[in-house]
Amino acid sequence: MAGTDTDDRVPSRPVKGRGSVTNRSGRYEPAAREQVDDGWGTVEEELPPLRTTVGRDRARKAITSNDSPDVGFDQSINPYRGCEHGCAYCFARPTHAWLGLSAGLDFETKLFAKHDAAALLEAELRAPSHRCKVIALGVNTDAYQPIERDLKITRGILEVLSRFEHPVALITKSTLVTRDIDILADMAARRLVHVTLSVTTLDRHLARRLEPRAATPARRIDAVRALAAAGIPTSVNVAPMIPGLNDHELESVLAAAAGAGASKAGYILLRLPLEIRDLFREWLETHVPDRAARVLSLVRQTRGGALYKDRFGERMRGEGPIADLIERRFRIACARLGLDKRDYVLDTSRFRRPPAPGDQIALPF
Repeated sequence: MAGTDTDDRVPSRPVKGRGSVTNRSGRYEPAAREQVDDGWGTVEEELPPLRTTVGRDRARKAITSNDSPDVGFDQSINPYRGCEHGCAYCFARPTHAWLGLSAGLDFETKLFAKHDAAALLEAELRAPSHRCKVIALGVNTDAYQPIERDLKITRGILEVLSRFEHPVALITKSTLVTRDIDILADMAARRLVHVTLSVTTLDRHLARRLEPRAATPARRIDAVRALAAAGIPTSVNVAPMIPGLNDHELESVLAAAAGAGASKAGYILLRLPLEIRDLFREWLETHVPDRAARVLSLVRQTRGGALYKDRFGERMRGEGPIADLIERRFRIACARLGLDKRDYVLDTSRFRRPPAPGDQIALPF
């Protein structure tokens, strides 16, 4: 059964270009399905390539709200459900269970796009009840994942936010963000935007297995450089920190970010809620079998003996000596590199509702 800790299960072979090893059934499904060896060699059969499909997300709103004290925003926009980057550790994977799909391979191959997100957003910003607060863009799944290159939904959202002079904080691990430097630089001049690039590792070989369809680490650092050169406030998020796998690179990633012009940095400790616990264990056993047991042991040492605890105030940073050491190393490195500057405050006072087509123009008397 999916979700058990039995040792007799047969893991599937990794699929080239995909992060998850299996396609475990979602937690809301009435039956659990998992690939096993039936003794006839079917596990070794060559399977057809997994292709990405894009469905329509018929959400009625563009802006979603949250009340988590662990994040610095309470409004966000996610143009897409699922993410083709395929990051093995992605905390958003369990959300695919709400669609009756797997948090595994389904999450990175069966995507849903909010094609009318810009129009929905404009309607919400025009509502008299809307109060201007910083909106976070692309927090759950990446707003600049590969399908954005053609669909341009994120660009449309930015155009609306710019027109309404509404502040936005954007986070991504894609260099496609540099395509929109024309909009972002203009918004930055009005203190309306801040961009954060997520950089997990500088090791391109590890990144290719851990984040198979995301930009290479070097290209992400180049994106930081391009954004900063355009006058766009840019931060780097070293996330997730995975004890025993990439935590030794913390200072190196921060140094590369500072050298590229980043003005601030953050980090998040690996989180393994719900289905991600078993999916990430499978990834470790497949890609770094010699380190799998040690990594999981170290993770437990940062979570009070469990693989994950969801307590507010601790879930992003963990607990215990290892978590404390990572935090101290982070603070010391940021101070040395000048990445501990005060937060860049976005301007919410500029928000305005521009005239809509057909509106009567106010007369000057």
